[in-house]
Amino acid sequence: MSTLLTASELVAAYSTGEISPVEATEAALRSIEERDRECNAFCLVDPEVAREGAKASETRWREGNPIGSLDGVPASIKDMFLTQGWPTLRGSACIDRDQPWEEDSPVTARLRENGLVLLGKTTTPELAWKGVTDNPLTGVTRNPWDPAKTPGGSSGGSAAAVAAGMGELSVGTDGGGSVRIPASFCGIVGLKPTYGRIPMWPASPFGALSHAGPMARSVSDVALLLDVLALPDHRDPTALEPPVGAYREAVRRDVRGLYAAFSPTLGWAHVDPEVRRIVTSAVAALDEAGLRVEETDPGFSDPREAFDVLWSTGAAQWLDTFPAGSEDKIDPGLRRLWEQGRTYSASDYLAANAERASLGIRMGEFHTRFDVLITPTVAVQPFDAGFDVPPGSGMSGWPEWTPFTYPFNMTQQPAISVPAGFTDGGLPVGLQIVGPRHSDDLVLAVARLVEELLPWPTDRPAGR
Repeated sequence: MSTLLTASELVAAYSTGEISPVEATEAALRSIEERDRECNAFCLVDPEVAREGAKASETRWREGNPIGSLDGVPASIKDMFLTQGWPTLRGSACIDRDQPWEEDSPVTARLRENGLVLLGKTTTPELAWKGVTDNPLTGVTRNPWDPAKTPGGSSGGSAAAVAAGMGELSVGTDGGGSVRIPASFCGIVGLKPTYGRIPMWPASPFGALSHAGPMARSVSDVALLLDVLALPDHRDPTALEPPVGAYREAVRRDVRGLYAAFSPTLGWAHVDPEVRRIVTSAVAALDEAGLRVEETDPGFSDPREAFDVLWSTGAAQWLDTFPAGSEDKIDPGLRRLWEQGRTYSASDYLAANAERASLGIRMGEFHTRFDVLITPTVAVQPFDAGFDVPPGSGMSGWPEWTPFTYPFNMTQQPAISVPAGFTDGGLPVGLQIVGPRHSDDLVLAVARLVEELLPWPTDRPAGR
């Protein structure tokens, strides 16, 4: 069977008996065996656990008692989420593998409760600190469309796995773009929902910047997975109340006639000309289809300085708990971030947090005039793997090439990346849709319209 079916297609086939969860899981495991030597998307694969889960799901379907809308769908989880029975090393050589792993994070617990088949855990840069995916434990993760290129990060392992057909679904984290960046580079769909929509525990050291997010090969699948992940968990006191309706229904909403702002640069970002051309063409198709698009900027300047304070102090707080001598074992870039975070005072942190709040207020006002904001997801094309920034660019850090993602972690708004087209070199480019806080249903519906207008090939990259 094809490993590029969507989760929705798989579930439909389960209901008729055309395909069983065992067959789907075996296909996913074969795909991992065939493709992951090249992609390096997984840091842990557990065929025995996956097969046990698939057999239990097969029995439930045969008896007509599936326990959820995604029962039996093969999925993976980023190695930032605690997972009972599996180590959560977060890409770091400084975390002891030999300790009890007895707790599931809320994300992991919801996947199990809804019958998804867990294949394993996906790679992350150390502590998910940057926009590409490599770490001291597992090395470099690569883009399935072109293994010479990066899949982005920090949820690059999840994105590469989904894009290559190594499981239909995955869950990543996003503190500055870490779901949306690799979704764009790998040609899949990745959602950063409103902060608190998906419960997180333990709390991220990056605080309110950090979200969990579903990743899939279709917008409808992302909506289905969000329905599973958005259920409450008492361990997260910042979690939102349960959603009123189902996202799998809301995604079908007709958004023609709504108002969209298109900002190709946010007023200050430098964008690769080919990326801008592809996204502009996709936006023109949306406008022609009935979304009322106006090219305008949201009116804020680059919040990079405040983001750096929030990001680096979070990293420093986390790393200060690591064992003595860790400085010599961690990613050199992460060590520099640690040192940077130690230079800021409580006053600096509070000032950055005040700027974050001010940016949120500004965007709230902007959305009284525009239902959604559309931008490129990433300012550059996928670049060579093994580098933190595009080689020869002169850039010093990953936020320089991700100007469209981290501002909306600061504002806590929902933002989704959906495929918009390919470069002349055959690499994916994503379009980002941002909505006001609590409008996860709206950004999903607009993304689905993009998907309808710009159908994505179903035979790549696994067929390359």
